[in-house]
Amino acid sequence: MSELTRSHEALHSLRAIPLFANVKDVDLEVIASHMIERRYPRHATVVEEGLPGDYMYVIREGRVKVTKLSEDGREKILRFLGEGDFFGEMALLDRAPRSASVETLVDSRMFALSRNDFLASMRSSPDLAMAVVQELTRRLREAGEHASSLSFLSVKDRTKDLLERLAREGEARGTRRETPALTHQQIADMIGTSRETVTRVVKDLKDEGWLQQEGKNYLVVERGKNGNATN
Repeated sequence: MSELTRSHEALHSLRAIPLFANVKDVDLEVIASHMIERRYPRHATVVEEGLPGDYMYVIREGRVKVTKLSEDGREKILRFLGEGDFFGEMALLDRAPRSASVETLVDSRMFALSRNDFLASMRSSPDLAMAVVQELTRRLREAGEHASSLSFLSVKDRTKDLLERLAREGEARGTRRETPALTHQQIADMIGTSRETVTRVVKDLKDEGWLQQEGKNYLVVERGKNGNATN
């Protein structure tokens, strides 16, 4: 890939990220020119929890999982990310250790941006500085809503919310959307309950016709605003 093509592709990737949506073209072009292409095979660790980090990443091709170790040493999946998503941006704002690990699920191609280049761009672009503040605010609000759902929603509702969110990000198959491969333990870790409880809830959702399963992938029927399945 030529340098011009790589820079153009990096610019296109940045435009798709909410963090950079309102940044002026001239500032965005400077950021894109500093991005480095990196390729990772399946099951590669891109960032590791607890280690220092100086880069953020934009996923151009592939899919990753973001995980954190629980107190008993088990891996807890926080979320899945795919093409157009980004991660590791907190490393651009401070030198604190990584708060989570990121591992590729398939062969992946990414663009990496260093902390020094990002901070230099932020100092020269008020639009970028404001975008960072807005993104941090959004994530704090999202964290608060997640904590609230763990406190007030039933396990069944939390399971449905999780599967619907993952399915929206997944492949469409007619009127259904597919989640990534998930075990009951992984679902339990993501919604804060036990594997046995998830097993019972998943069975209930299948019996009700709300959920289908193929291997380790779940299929969720897309529903309209009235809550009915779409045709």
